[in-house]
Amino acid sequence: MESGYRPYFDPEFESLIERIHPPRVCIDNDTCEDCTLVKVKPLFKTRHSRQKPNRKRGFGKALCAGRRKGSAEEVKTCLGKVVGPRHVSTEHTALEITGTDRPGLLSEISAVLADLGYHVVAAVAWTHNTRAACIIYMDDESRGCGPIMDPHRLSHLKEQLENVVGAHYGRWERRCVRLAAPAADRTHTERRLHQLMYADRDFERICCTGEETGDGRSNKKGCGGIHVSIDNCNEKGYSVVNVRSRDRPKLLFDTVCTLTDMEYVVFHAAISSKGSLAEYYIRHMDGCTLDTESERRRVTQCLVAAIERRVSHGLRLDVCTRNRVGLLSDITRVFRENGLSVSRADVRMRGERAIGSFYVTDTSGNEANQETVELVRKEIGGTIIVVNKSTGSPSQVPSSRTNRTNSGVEERSRFSFGSLLWAQLERLSSNFSSIRL
Repeated sequence: MESGYRPYFDPEFESLIERIHPPRVCIDNDTCEDCTLVKVKPLFKTRHSRQKPNRKRGFGKALCAGRRKGSAEEVKTCLGKVVGPRHVSTEHTALEITGTDRPGLLSEISAVLADLGYHVVAAVAWTHNTRAACIIYMDDESRGCGPIMDPHRLSHLKEQLENVVGAHYGRWERRCVRLAAPAADRTHTERRLHQLMYADRDFERICCTGEETGDGRSNKKGCGGIHVSIDNCNEKGYSVVNVRSRDRPKLLFDTVCTLTDMEYVVFHAAISSKGSLAEYYIRHMDGCTLDTESERRRVTQCLVAAIERRVSHGLRLDVCTRNRVGLLSDITRVFRENGLSVSRADVRMRGERAIGSFYVTDTSGNEANQETVELVRKEIGGTIIVVNKSTGSPSQVPSSRTNRTNSGVEERSRFSFGSLLWAQLERLSSNFSSIRL
């Protein structure tokens, strides 16, 4: 007979140390003229921000938000906005896909979702080194709303998507399609994309000219100004990783996440955005340093890949239009039919509106033709702003083609019958495996 006794664990025990010794946060607006210096102890992290917010209370609460019940709401109110990743959805089914990149891949994936009655609420897609990864959050419109609960529909969806991702390539081509149920502890979407591309080995065959020294120290050059070198600090027992690259938003996030996911611990770091230089003192989780040439080469390749993944290729189109089922499929289909390929995408829904950014090139990876872009803007409708990548500002006046009914509700964009027929044929062909002669 089993005993009914169960040991009791106080739910507040995990956060006991944090409550006894809370992180000390110091906001310094005087040291630097153009940024705010945030000092955090004992977490040994320093963050620079080019703006100077006076929000001292928010940082300390945000650091422990994951441990204490109700802390997330406190952070939301004390800062006046939600503190957290934009694309972490805990209420929707998550679709994760990796495979070989090709023009029209995102269009084919979103067409399958629309055809089967799934509504995309957020989507992020990256491409790098001939590989592609995307995470899509979606609802099941066949049951009104909410995540996909029917196991048969899940199985059928996965089968259809595997046919699409594996089309035009050999049987043994690397690819992965995964559907995940809603979860409260879901990983930050952009970090999860790093993990997916790392598992897909997109860091291999990086197009860089590099020099290898005899002791295994690597110095990659030619990757858009990215330089990585690794040395050992024997007197301290650390490996020192030096990274130099052009500064950009989330550069620190990308490099630290990569080191952490490779099971290295960052003990100390010195980072300068002005010099575009970062120096990480790391060890393996077992306390060992990077002693072999192969390990150094792998860390170098992975850091270069992590930095390159977020580098923008192509023309950026910012889209804002009315949210509806099949919207992502319609937009990406217009891109495909006009000979444009999506190199990166970031889409999310805000109430009745859908906003997103698409980086597009031609099918050869070159700059998109301006006349083609103008045709795409007119066909998609809504508001589309073409952003100059070098200056980050609109290069053309926003184009708005808003069709409204008598009640003032925006109708979906009009597409030609030929376009619809062509899309249906491509969806049908994706259900068949490739024939090898």
